[in-house]
Amino acid sequence: MKAITLVLILMSWVAGAQSKFETGMQKALALWGENKTGEASALFERIAAAEPDQWLPNYYLAMVNATASFQTRDKEAVSAYLTRAQQAVDVEMAKDDRNPELYVVQALVYTAWIVSDPMVHAMVYSPKAMEAYQKAEMLAPDNPRVVFGKAEFEMGTARYFGKDVKPMCEQVNRAIALFKAEKPQSPLYPAWGLERALMVQQECNK
Repeated sequence: MKAITLVLILMSWVAGAQSKFETGMQKALALWGENKTGEASALFERIAAAEPDQWLPNYYLAMVNATASFQTRDKEAVSAYLTRAQQAVDVEMAKDDRNPELYVVQALVYTAWIVSDPMVHAMVYSPKAMEAYQKAEMLAPDNPRVVFGKAEFEMGTARYFGKDVKPMCEQVNRAIALFKAEKPQSPLYPAWGLERALMVQQECNK
């Protein structure tokens, strides 16, 4: 009986810990959805410290800061956002360098550097971003964020050099089909991208 009681207590503790993690993550995601970037970032950072075996807190920490950098032209703010994002990516890459979602957010960080100052950063970060997408593609060729992210990045490069974007548009269409068929591994697992892909598809159809 004592053994059974101990097992039940342990099961309850594990369930409670999991519930606490999920609750915290949902709260952080809600804060991000409300454009409370600083609060969301801080909460993801706390969860990441408390749950070192979970990759999602640092993943979203990087996402929050990378996307926030697109919303400002203040170079110091951009640098702060992207430094924080890169640190979060580095932590998780050191644990597992075969996660395609991490390569997608890594490419996003590089893209943010390019957008912040193309004349200064494009030569350095463009090949790095493409390399990240290529590594992600090798790991997960049918991941919609991988397919779309790579296509959109290549589209921007093609337009800059005046090249045809039709091949990239075909990949955008493929990504949309993959998005619609996607079944995330959990409610917290990355599932974003369809809305943006549909916008790019409209541009392709003009």
